[in-house]
Amino acid sequence: MKRIKTILIDDEPRGLSSLEKLLEVHCPETEVVGTCTSVDSAKDMILKLQPELVFLDIAMPVKNGFELLKEINNPNFEVIFVSAHDQFLIDAFHFSAIDYLLKPIDEDLLIHAVQHAAKRINEKSSGKNIEVLIHNMQHLNKLYAMKLCLHSLKGFIVVELNDILFAESSGNYTNFCFSNRSAVCTTKTLSEYESLLSDAGFVRVHKSFIINLIHVKEYVRGEGGTVVLTDGKEVEVSRRKKDLLMSKMKEFYKY
Repeated sequence: MKRIKTILIDDEPRGLSSLEKLLEVHCPETEVVGTCTSVDSAKDMILKLQPELVFLDIAMPVKNGFELLKEINNPNFEVIFVSAHDQFLIDAFHFSAIDYLLKPIDEDLLIHAVQHAAKRINEKSSGKNIEVLIHNMQHLNKLYAMKLCLHSLKGFIVVELNDILFAESSGNYTNFCFSNRSAVCTTKTLSEYESLLSDAGFVRVHKSFIINLIHVKEYVRGEGGTVVLTDGKEVEVSRRKKDLLMSKMKEFYKY
């Protein structure tokens, strides 16, 4: 089996040796071909060795991990960040379909992160999510300006949050409908997207639907009621979700 060419970047030598050992024991599908402790040396190493996977510490002296990514044109590798982040950063990672690990590294989370990266490498979709992350990092305080990577049956697509009308459950899949393109079937459940999007102006109004509040045109009273979206789509609101919708609407539109 072909192993994944991997580079480790961390300004702490002990962190590098610890991570390398963890990968050796728990992720034998990886092959560490280089390690370095600074952004400048990392850039040279990446260009020379052309890795498929990079473990990158964010907080490094002189230049940080994000600056490294900005300096590399057309990145074609997967990134797994290793650091500690606040909630806005976590949103940026999640929306961009990029994994991060908190120190000290949990072995199970490491295994899952490598598996996710390996899947994207096999799908030959590496690099696009890094571009999305860089975009999202520039809009940390404006969630609606962020982009979202959606894993589809064919790989993944990049969409702007503003363009999403609603998401509808389809068993273990979720169908996303947009204001400017055809619907997309994604390989995550509606509950997973509910957790990801709840702080970005989306609300689950029914067991089968999440709506984008920016596209709400009208609310029609009823036991739970009905929401009319900007495309004319009518979405039923369950009785137990009505109060949540009203609360989110007041918070979102400040009325």
